Amino acid sequence: MSLSVALQVAQSALAARQTESSVIARNIAGAQEPGFSKKSVQLSTMYTSSGQAGGLKVNGIARLSDSALYSSLLSSTSVGTSQQTVLDGMTRLAETIGDTELETSPAAKLGQLKLSLQNYASDPNNVVMAQDALLNAKNMADSLRSSTELVQDVRATADADMATSVREINSLLGKLEDLNSVIVKGTQSGADVTDALDSRDQVLLSLSEEIGISTLSRANGDVVVYTDSGVTLFETTARSVTFEPTITYDANTSGNAVIVDGVPVAGPGAVMPISSGRLHGLAELRDDTAVTYQDQLDEIARGLIEAFQEEDQTTPGVFQQGLFLGTGTPIPPSTVPSGIAADIRVNPNADPDQGGSLDAIRDGGLAGAAFNYNPAGNAGFSDRLQELVTAFDTPRTFASSVELDPDASLSSFAASSVSWLESGRKAMTSNVEIQSVIVGRTAENLNNTTGVNIDEEMTLLLEIERAYSAASRLITAVDSMLDDLLMATR
Repeated sequence: MSLSVALQVAQSALAARQTESSVIARNIAGAQEPGFSKKSVQLSTMYTSSGQAGGLKVNGIARLSDSALYSSLLSSTSVGTSQQTVLDGMTRLAETIGDTELETSPAAKLGQLKLSLQNYASDPNNVVMAQDALLNAKNMADSLRSSTELVQDVRATADADMATSVREINSLLGKLEDLNSVIVKGTQSGADVTDALDSRDQVLLSLSEEIGISTLSRANGDVVVYTDSGVTLFETTARSVTFEPTITYDANTSGNAVIVDGVPVAGPGAVMPISSGRLHGLAELRDDTAVTYQDQLDEIARGLIEAFQEEDQTTPGVFQQGLFLGTGTPIPPSTVPSGIAADIRVNPNADPDQGGSLDAIRDGGLAGAAFNYNPAGNAGFSDRLQELVTAFDTPRTFASSVELDPDASLSSFAASSVSWLESGRKAMTSNVEIQSVIVGRTAENLNNTTGVNIDEEMTLLLEIERAYSAASRLITAVDSMLDDLLMATR
């Protein structure tokens, strides 16, 4: 090896080790940053024109990656976020049930009403018993109305959160467009784009929290992003994601759809519905879970109105609303009476504070004189009260669309509604816990594969220091030989 080649080898080695030292310093500094991946220097051997090895060449900076683990993390994150969103909503819906010992749920209020009527039937001339029955009837109606108000607030909140999620998605897509442009141009020019790749991965991970996605890698580091249902979210440029929020909700309100690149992906009319992400969870909560629970409350209200309806004593088979009133007339169980739980109230004709009579609970006649079961006005008359008590456990037909047994008594149907919500919440809690473990372990495995180990970096730094020292000694040796050569030629 000539002295010039030896000097070239030493100089290139020093430059390469300097680059490696700089990259290791970057690794150590970024070790605790979320999403930071380990960087390494790509080296190759340089050759002289005669084919002799002539030092080291820095070809670029590479980063560790694992596409399979990363794709799994995106998917599991989307699923976990969706499940957590639904669980949060169901936890709020469970406020209609509250502590079972406090008996605040509609089912508990129904039981209290039944008990007060049983007590009243045992002493039909007792004014205190009559007042207690009236109070429990009012509490029953209040419970259904307040439960409906909470359910619709949950839906309105979910709708507002959907608007927030859409804004976040559009913001992330904008960042993705900027980073993707830097990566493509940098890759084409041979620049170091590893930090931009890390940043893009973090943007995609944040995007997966909002909406389920899949990615496709292309030449020059380019990436294409689709929803998990196959609608294009990003390809060179960000696609438009739009949503029109609905401010006020009642049982008859339907929210709007989320539209990606002109295709509805969540909400009514979604032709390519997404299956994960916060946006999916919010849409499921707003349009499915909360709506089903509202329908159950409406069916309880309808069953209550029917159970307390009065029959015309002069024309059998003709019925009118009795102690409980709702908008319109009782609706057959083939159709869920949307929003009737929000309107149910106690007939003012039974309330002395509104000019009514307590005796009407015992005797009937709330719908008019023809509906009076006790025209003689006997103080000990209890037949009507016994009939009302029996009605709680009489089998009746409920709507089959509310995910409960359509052939049940009013009491068992109300209890089943509580069980439906609590069992659903319990199952979702279990799902969230399992998914949390999956996300955590996937993230841990990805970090173990692509992250920075400080001990390894420090060991590499020592090796580079020794290599740097060896290159320095080679330069010193070449310098000494050159000095000797010059002295010999004088």
